[in-house]
Amino acid sequence: MVVKVYGPANAACPQRVLACLFELGLQFELVPIDLESGEQKKPEFRLRQPFGQVPAIEDGDLKLFESRAIIRYYAAKHEGIGLVGSTLEERAIVEQWMEVESHNYNPLIYAMVLELIVSPRMGRLADTELLRDREGKLGEVLDVYEERLSKTKYLAGDRFTLADLTHLPSTRFLMNEGFEHLIKDRKNVYNWWVDISGRPAWKKVMLLQN
Repeated sequence: MVVKVYGPANAACPQRVLACLFELGLQFELVPIDLESGEQKKPEFRLRQPFGQVPAIEDGDLKLFESRAIIRYYAAKHEGIGLVGSTLEERAIVEQWMEVESHNYNPLIYAMVLELIVSPRMGRLADTELLRDREGKLGEVLDVYEERLSKTKYLAGDRFTLADLTHLPSTRFLMNEGFEHLIKDRKNVYNWWVDISGRPAWKKVMLLQN
């Protein structure tokens, strides 16, 4: 049965899910949701995602929301692919770095997105002091990544996993919005980014935006 993914292809959280589905070779139907008009906040969509956010998926009788929960489900269901690790210890390390992305990495970038992209759309100037603060804190986080990636090819070891995949959408923002130095100034982080962003699955996600 074809998975239905509700959300725009150019939004970060749906991209996380699409990348996972492409990695696993699963068929899906992308159902666009117009965020500009607030379609995600309408009552009919809230039946799928009660918080009015994207993405949401339908897979037969199964309905899920929250992108990280969705990718964990599909990676575990198709565990032979190896996106979640093959041993309990490997899975724990994958989960560890997914938590780092969720709590230490993505929130800083999300705050930058709000200032650089969302605020101007609402007629407000970006808070440059806040941007500098988040950039500095993100640099400290990326220093930890640099150290980690000096020892392993990928965040959870020597194999690409969800720990790496979940970073793709937010890191793409850094590379496209004038913060690429945060990545390029760190040799191991940059090599990691070139590797994971060059994967066929992510390239397919990027093609969906055209």
